[in-house]
Amino acid sequence: MSLKKHILDLRKRKEQVEMGGGEKAIEKQEAMGKMTARKRILSLLDEGSFTEYDLFVEHEARDFGMDKMQLHGDGVIIGTGTIYGAPICIFAQDFTVAGGSLGLMHARKITKIMDHALKMRVPLIGINDSGGARIQEGVNSLAGYGEIFYRNTLASGVIPQISVILGPCAGGAVYSPALTDFVFVVDQISKMFITGPGVIKSVLGEEISMEDLGGARVHAETTGNAHFFANSEAECLEQIKKLITFIPWNNTKKAKAFPPKPPKEKGHLADIIPADPKQPYDVREVIKGIVDDSDFFEIQAMWAANIVIGFGRLNGETVGFVANQPLVLAGVLDVDSSCKAARFIRFCDSFNIPIVTLEDMPGYLPGVDQEHAGVIRHGAKMLYAYSEATVPKITVILRKAYGGGYIAMNSRHLGADFMFAWPIAEIAVMGPEGAANIIFKKEIDAAENPEEMRQLKVQEYKEKFANPYVAAAKGYIDSVIEPDHTRELLLHAIEVSANKDDHRPAKKHGVPPF
Repeated sequence: MSLKKHILDLRKRKEQVEMGGGEKAIEKQEAMGKMTARKRILSLLDEGSFTEYDLFVEHEARDFGMDKMQLHGDGVIIGTGTIYGAPICIFAQDFTVAGGSLGLMHARKITKIMDHALKMRVPLIGINDSGGARIQEGVNSLAGYGEIFYRNTLASGVIPQISVILGPCAGGAVYSPALTDFVFVVDQISKMFITGPGVIKSVLGEEISMEDLGGARVHAETTGNAHFFANSEAECLEQIKKLITFIPWNNTKKAKAFPPKPPKEKGHLADIIPADPKQPYDVREVIKGIVDDSDFFEIQAMWAANIVIGFGRLNGETVGFVANQPLVLAGVLDVDSSCKAARFIRFCDSFNIPIVTLEDMPGYLPGVDQEHAGVIRHGAKMLYAYSEATVPKITVILRKAYGGGYIAMNSRHLGADFMFAWPIAEIAVMGPEGAANIIFKKEIDAAENPEEMRQLKVQEYKEKFANPYVAAAKGYIDSVIEPDHTRELLLHAIEVSANKDDHRPAKKHGVPPF
């Protein structure tokens, strides 16, 4: 056979394999509002950049009639490409081939590209769309999941890992996304759960739909398992592309710098915050008034909304923001918000991203529910994450900083490199009203007009303690600043700390309060 015929034969084989489960299976996939695995990859990556590996891999199972089945690519596509020129490794499970079920060779393809990503020190993107373990392959399927989990853990903190749930992801399969850095979901398409509705009904007698059990909105709003929520696959892919622009290739690099831009909404930061300390405002407006081009990329926006996390740029450089959100629960810290912030802080620290903290909160949320949910343990995660982080850490106290919350929100005492406060900042063990009721109880009770006396004592406490100057006098605050000077001082602080070198005691690793 001539070389030309060999080439024609190769092309014919590739064309056949690239059809995955065939035309009918592809039509069924598209009828569900889903792209095929191959189209997802090609839509996400830069045009012409995708190089596929292991196209002709086949399964080796022989039991239960598997010896008579041909599964093209064994139901998963792997390869490399670029997003806005940044190199990445990627895999996408193909639901048109045996429901994207995971067998031994399927798992080996995934672990191969994971090993490649770790070796080449580039981000890994996994697109999950699978019916789960391939039952016909027995323990080989379970072994495959274990090999994937192990590699997720090895790669953690070395390369960014992104999981995209574009179909079912059930049973043991859900633990791989849980081990990665960011999880993307799409409304009415993504499904994640350990045990499905059928099992729940048979064991517990409870009826629930797949959507209500583990749909995209559930994981974006209730569980916190998802970081980004989209209404369509196209929107989801655009979110991934934007995330890639904010993060570095690996833990030895910094994120790519962009040309600096002033905020679109620059100036007048003081006008955002009401004069009445009890009135809420949207802290995202403060962030947009600080970052380049007013472009703030929020993460986990729908879960634990009393704290805001996400990426922005200052002078073209990526910065991670952690901010209390007075619009929700007055910006208090609780179990969920502590977990949300702590994980983000650790990601930023792992990948050389400076952290800016904007503080305005009355403390930790009180209550039996919070205490029994483990607010002590979960709240300690933030203390640990900030204390552990060695990247530049800058805090701006916008308004309230009370009690343990003052410590937890990257205080000087946890190693903040720079501490700034606006003139309206109130830094104290507790709010003025509560403090006055305790400290001046006898005087208030004995007064002819207790309410008038209480208001006088509240004001006295404010003047003596609930202001930034007491902390500034002790060196806990570096500078009390005008709100409209915030961006300028943050730019300076990040520039000064660009070569920060923070030595820590030698150890294998710490033991955070998981």
